[in-house]
Amino acid sequence: MKIGILSRKSTIYSTRRLVEAAEERGHEVRVIDPLRCYMKITNDEPSIHYKEEVLDDFDAIIPRIGASITFYGTAVVRQFEMAGTYALNESIAITRARDKLRAHQLFSKKGVGMPVTGFAHSTSKTGDLIKLVGGAPLVIKLLEGTQGKGVILAETKKAAESVIEAFRGLKAFFLVQEFIKEAGGADLRCFVLGDKVVAAMMRQAEPGEFRSNLHRGGTAVPVKITPKERKTAVTATKTMGLRLAGVDILRSERGPLVLEVNSSPGLEGIEAATGKNVAGKVLEYIEKNIRPGNRRERGKG
Repeated sequence: MKIGILSRKSTIYSTRRLVEAAEERGHEVRVIDPLRCYMKITNDEPSIHYKEEVLDDFDAIIPRIGASITFYGTAVVRQFEMAGTYALNESIAITRARDKLRAHQLFSKKGVGMPVTGFAHSTSKTGDLIKLVGGAPLVIKLLEGTQGKGVILAETKKAAESVIEAFRGLKAFFLVQEFIKEAGGADLRCFVLGDKVVAAMMRQAEPGEFRSNLHRGGTAVPVKITPKERKTAVTATKTMGLRLAGVDILRSERGPLVLEVNSSPGLEGIEAATGKNVAGKVLEYIEKNIRPGNRRERGKG
C-alpha cells in the first residue's frame, strides 16, 4: 500500500516510528506537512496538491493533526476522504474529540463515566457553578489546552473564583470539573485501536503536581487494566467516532472516569513504558481494514 502520514515534522518520534513500521511491513510511505497542502474543491474531480504535485494515489492516510492546526489539518483530511482515501481517523471524529465540551456532552449522552463537569458563560453565578461540581478543590480546564497546559487545580472556593474571573476576562472558554482526590495524581493512558486496547500505562504526577502528563514531568509504568476500564476506553473511543485514540482515565471510587480522548496520541511514552511495538499494531490495523487498489471505489460511496 501507499500510505501518507500527515505530520508537521518527520523527525517527531511518533511520525518516525510510523514510517519505520510501514517500511518494515513493505509499504510505501510518505510524510506530508498538512499546512503545505492546498486543495481544488469542485464537484467534478476534487484534488489535493503538495509541492506542485497532485496527491491522488494514496491508499491510506494517518492523520497526526496537532491541536494548533485542527481547522486546516482536518480540512486536509476531509479532502483526502472526498477523494476516497482511507483515513485512520476521519476528520469529523478528530474535530469531535478535540472539542472538550462536545466530547463531555457526548460522554454524558452515552453513559460514559466522567468527572462531574460544569460549563457557563456568565460569571454572575460562579458560586453555584462551583457547587454543581462538588465545591473546592476543583479543576479548571481551558477548552483548547493540551498536554496539561491550561489545567489548574483550585484548592479553595476563593481561588476557583479568581481563576474563573481571570479566564472570563481573557474571553476564554473553560470547563470546571470535580477533583478526584483518590486518583492520587495518577491516571491511565489506554491506547485503543478499533475495539481493542492494545497497550496501557499508568502515569504518575511528580510530587507537588496533580497533572500526570509526561510532558510535565510525570512518569509511566505498564499497567494491567480491568475489564471495566477496557470497556470504558473502547466505548469512549467509539463515542467520538475514532478508530485510534489515547484515552485518559482516572480510577475513582465509583469506577473509571474518562478525562479526555486524544485523536493523535503520542507513541513514545506508551512504547517506552510497555515495550510494545504500538506503531506496528497501527499498521497492522490499517492492513486488516483496507484493501489496496480500491481507492476510487471508496470515493464513489
